[in-house]
Amino acid sequence: MVDQGGAARPARVVHEVPYRAQWESAELVRDIVDGQLDAARDPRWGQSGAATPEEYAWWSWRLCGVACLRMALEHWWGVTPTAMALAGECVAAGAYVRDGESLRGLVHAPFAEYVRRRWGLAARAAELTPAEVAAEVTDGRLVMVSVHPSIREPHGPEPVRRGGHLVLAVGATETALLIHNPSGFPGESQAFARVPWRSFGPFYAGRGVVLGPPGAER
Repeated sequence: MVDQGGAARPARVVHEVPYRAQWESAELVRDIVDGQLDAARDPRWGQSGAATPEEYAWWSWRLCGVACLRMALEHWWGVTPTAMALAGECVAAGAYVRDGESLRGLVHAPFAEYVRRRWGLAARAAELTPAEVAAEVTDGRLVMVSVHPSIREPHGPEPVRRGGHLVLAVGATETALLIHNPSGFPGESQAFARVPWRSFGPFYAGRGVVLGPPGAER
């Protein structure tokens, strides 16, 4: 199959990457996102490394990029640092910029530099077409792509804007991109969630972070 940009898409490539949600209790994500459960009441909040449930709740809504990194580290290194340990390192690296109760980030360029320096993975911030995302995945890399969070329901209404949330592209087929969505709903849109190429564009901001295995050139 050839897409509209003239690039061939893979028949099927899927990387067996472990899944991590941005909340410690992946099975409770729908309840938290829908407002039925305060994130501070997540029974596994302590596993995040946060000092209090309130600290965990504040950060948990902002940890999509950290969740993607945790998945990549477990995939390639077999390690899973706590979410708060990685968040603290990202703040120190300038990938998160905190100002009181506001947080800017994940900022892609300093984040990629941090991943290269701290974890020895290939990493680069990039603007990518959907066909280029597919090509990176086909060549053995993972891509953190910036999408609207409503991508958890790709067959719903088109979002009013693009970007604002990070998911990890872990596979590609002729008809769809396969993602691990840190805020996906259990049993529906968390691990290896299928987003049809025809639906992907309205969610996708056209940029992301390409991650490669240790020792890779890119």
